[in-house]
Amino acid sequence: MNATKADLQKEITYKTSRSGGKGGQNVNKVSTKVELLFSIENSLLFNDDEKQLLLEKLQSRLNRDGLVQVVCDVERSQYLNKEKAVERLISILTNALHRPKVRKATKPNKAAKAARLNEKRLLAQKKDARRKLTDD
Repeated sequence: MNATKADLQKEITYKTSRSGGKGGQNVNKVSTKVELLFSIENSLLFNDDEKQLLLEKLQSRLNRDGLVQVVCDVERSQYLNKEKAVERLISILTNALHRPKVRKATKPNKAAKAARLNEKRLLAQKKDARRKLTDD
């Protein structure tokens, strides 16, 4: 992904709300829970092919409005939650844009074939040695 964190933050919108969990009295007073919203379709950071790929791969993460939604309420501080949410978004986008290398079909070489056949022969000899000899 060629977008920097600063470029990405220009296109992100945040919603904050009161968070549950640890924090004591702070939980009742301060809105520390962060909900990050990012629009892939309106983004200037990606070209049309990348946008199409992101929309296909992240379809399960999109909300009704077609926005990628990341929620973070791990920390007691709103700032730290924003930072973590942005890091998660970067990770999500990077993983979605990753294209695995195409595997080229190859054949085993002569040495590998010989080693496999030798291994089979040794195993067969070992099993033959275990057999009980019967006198006919």
